[in-house]
Amino acid sequence: MRQSLGQLLRRATVGGLALAAVWASCGSPAAAPAPEADSIAFDPRHRAVQHGGIVRAANSSITCRARQSPCSDVRDGEAGVNGDFDMYYIDVDSDPNTYNSSRAEVRLPSGSRVTYARLYWGGNLRVGEQKPAADNGRVLIAEPGGDYKEVLADTVVGHRVADDADAFQASADVTSLVRDSGAGLYTVAQVNVAAGQSAAGSWGGWTLVVMYENAAEPLRQLALWDGFAALRSRGGEELRLTGLNIADGAPGQVGLVAYNGDRGTAGDSLVVTGPSGSTPLGDGANPRDDVLNSTISGPGTGSPARVPAYANTLGYDSDVFDVGRGVLGAGDGAALRLASATDAAWAGVFFLAADARQ
Repeated sequence: MRQSLGQLLRRATVGGLALAAVWASCGSPAAAPAPEADSIAFDPRHRAVQHGGIVRAANSSITCRARQSPCSDVRDGEAGVNGDFDMYYIDVDSDPNTYNSSRAEVRLPSGSRVTYARLYWGGNLRVGEQKPAADNGRVLIAEPGGDYKEVLADTVVGHRVADDADAFQASADVTSLVRDSGAGLYTVAQVNVAAGQSAAGSWGGWTLVVMYENAAEPLRQLALWDGFAALRSRGGEELRLTGLNIADGAPGQVGLVAYNGDRGTAGDSLVVTGPSGSTPLGDGANPRDDVLNSTISGPGTGSPARVPAYANTLGYDSDVFDVGRGVLGAGDGAALRLASATDAAWAGVFFLAADARQ
């Protein structure tokens, strides 16, 4: 039987809940489960006005079995959906006590200092197997060159059975760890994801959102929102960007984390509405009518490293989009709307970086 994350506790715990630990029958410390809610409104998690920006590291935790055709082509970027495959865990570490693990790079400009970092993880608990919800609020993280530390969710976990899935997202503040460790490859393991095959499909992964300050960069408004919403059953999720102070005509970047978007299934979009009207976002990796297409992508060349670096993540999206000058508008009059008419997708995170009004 696989060990629980409580049994796999390493040298330290990051982002602990204000809940007492209890002793498991085996004598190892096990944290109490995090409180859960089946829907969480999107509210600000962290904001800053500083010279600097936002970077993120992300990867999926599960993929198709290599022996199943045409798995290799799909991993390389061909269209394919998780419900068509027998899905199994990605496990890149050499630790026999972990059953899933993947890596991704936090890439920081030279001279940067981390001011805030938050780790998000989530997945589908019911596929060919049913995973216990008690493990939703626990995950392992290892900094570059470091050992695993257990991370406990420090806020309410989104967890809902809907659209034929048993879906969740959890998160924790890991600022101290990332500030002390800096840039490099981070490994995240033991994301609570079910393996197997079903019509709903297996999906899951993690994203580390990092705010940094850097005197060489423009003064920017940085903002992070999180929540938990089933998009198809709700018709979409709109987020009003209140409390910001964006400069007139400022360029920016918008990021999202979402679950169970299928490549090649049109009908999902991310739209920015500002004073000049509505603008659907998209790029070469994310068509405007298929934004939730199982990608981990961002603007520019030389993307941060991932291990493995599958082009089709089969149900996990962590994307960053360039927003043109003037699209957001001055002040805080803009809104983001993520919608999915066909995919049984879930929204979890939005973030924004834009030049601030001085």
